[in-house]
Amino acid sequence: MKLDILALGAHPDDVEMSAAGTLLAAAAAGKKIGIVDFTRGELGTRGTPVTRAQEAEVASRILGLHARENLGLPDGFFRNDREHQLPLIAALRRYQPDVVLCNAITDRHPDHGRGAQLASDACFLSGLRMIETLGEDGQPQLPWRPRVVYHYIQDRQLPSDFVVDITPHWTKKWESIQAYQTQFFNPDLDQPQTYLSSQEFGKFMEARAREFGHLIGVEFGEGFTRQRPVGVRDITELL
Repeated sequence: MKLDILALGAHPDDVEMSAAGTLLAAAAAGKKIGIVDFTRGELGTRGTPVTRAQEAEVASRILGLHARENLGLPDGFFRNDREHQLPLIAALRRYQPDVVLCNAITDRHPDHGRGAQLASDACFLSGLRMIETLGEDGQPQLPWRPRVVYHYIQDRQLPSDFVVDITPHWTKKWESIQAYQTQFFNPDLDQPQTYLSSQEFGKFMEARAREFGHLIGVEFGEGFTRQRPVGVRDITELL
């Protein structure tokens, strides 16, 4: 299935926290959207890989994804090397996205920065015909290179290159985050408390979205950075 936008995340819930509103806005405009998670989040303090997969499935239904898969790379230990690039290259060629959204270029969690570089390099390498990968049918895949790669902003505040208005989609974005019941604030869950599971972190996520929205004169937004200039055909379409 060809997708218009493919969001990549080092862990299940990375995309929901930082780019779900953008995916929802794209879907509302008739675009096909999907997510590829790199790891199963098996090093997480709360929950298990099984519960995390179940939560990701619920979040996928809320977001109306056309596709989602997990590459099963090792949480905390994947690297930007050939072994870990090839499964991602195969996924990029399978979904042929025009736009790729991926982890922050630098962040609190080291997997995020590594995931950003892995995604960026794999997007380039995916366009090289001399790199051979096989599809699910066992046949050689054609090369494919996304037109653009953008990095969503996560825990650490970074200067945004552009902000997407997600105001109409904030409620559903929040629902997709709350689908990860083991990861975020849940007074009914008897598990160790973490940085993410505090009630204050939920308030921070809303405040961050409001801050991005404030930058462009709307209620809620999601910020992104890019490695290349963004092309604009009609400057009057800018907010």
